[in-house]
Amino acid sequence: MMKRTLKKMRTSPPRGLFFLWAVKQGDEAPKPTLALEYTYGRRARGHNTPKDVAHLWELGGGMSLSDLVQIPITADNISTLSVALVLDLSKPNALWETMERLLDSARSHVERVCSSAQKTGESRSGKQQSQNRVPRVLHKDYPDRELISPFTVPLLIIGSKFDIFQDFDSEKRKVICKTLRFVAHFYGASLIFTNSKSEATMSKARSLVNQLAFGTERPKSVSTDPSKPLVIPAGLDSLSQIGPPVTSDVDIGALHAQNPLDLWKKVFERVFPSENTKERTELKDPAKDPQYSEPLIDAIRAQKDQELEQYKRQQAKSWKSLTLDP
Repeated sequence: MMKRTLKKMRTSPPRGLFFLWAVKQGDEAPKPTLALEYTYGRRARGHNTPKDVAHLWELGGGMSLSDLVQIPITADNISTLSVALVLDLSKPNALWETMERLLDSARSHVERVCSSAQKTGESRSGKQQSQNRVPRVLHKDYPDRELISPFTVPLLIIGSKFDIFQDFDSEKRKVICKTLRFVAHFYGASLIFTNSKSEATMSKARSLVNQLAFGTERPKSVSTDPSKPLVIPAGLDSLSQIGPPVTSDVDIGALHAQNPLDLWKKVFERVFPSENTKERTELKDPAKDPQYSEPLIDAIRAQKDQELEQYKRQQAKSWKSLTLDP
């Protein structure tokens, strides 16, 4: 699993790496991430030199706890923050909605923090840093620079469970691979597929994570073959290499897309219809269905819901008051 492996990462200056887990972890060790968890990594740059530090946050629970993104994304770390989104390749029907909602949640809060920081012009420590808290700008030689919309902070998209994904029909694999390649390129992100049982894929993932967390050199290895785990560092793909959406059974002209990203979404969801997770939860949640009413159980459930909300508020206050030093 990524979680324990990434504890060995390092960085300088102190950086924040925020993991959005859109996949439910299995029962094997390590244990799944519960709500928002924090750890850190250190790295020695040389003999008798101070160690570099990376602050690592992991948000589990997928879309259900997306409001917790506000805790690790603050004005004090926004200039060195990176985001890693972990998607479950074995569940393509939930893939786009999950990806879209988690990225939208993270991006909207990053933009709020940037906007607030630019207005105040100072961090809580009193240091002038507003010039560093602006939306991310790609270098002038970045492929298709004028045609894409880079994520506001460096982004890594990780497709997990490749061992299950590789048994999919070849055409379905092609649709998923091309779509995620386009999304990653559109956001200026790196993309990699992993298998927790394969040290080779995990090693390549660590290299990409190290780039974000420690500012190490960008990996140069690239793999775009749908039959193999994808490895595409940011800036090493292009729209011409990705090609158009896979539309053998789809009439693009009838989709009425508002922009390129919306077009890819509509094509993808024609092949993998969205599960409408929110609607399904509201309709099938027994706790909200009168015919399954159980006064005693419902009262306990309500109490637990209140405790959860109180826990969220307490953790938010705790994180916001925490100063992370190297």
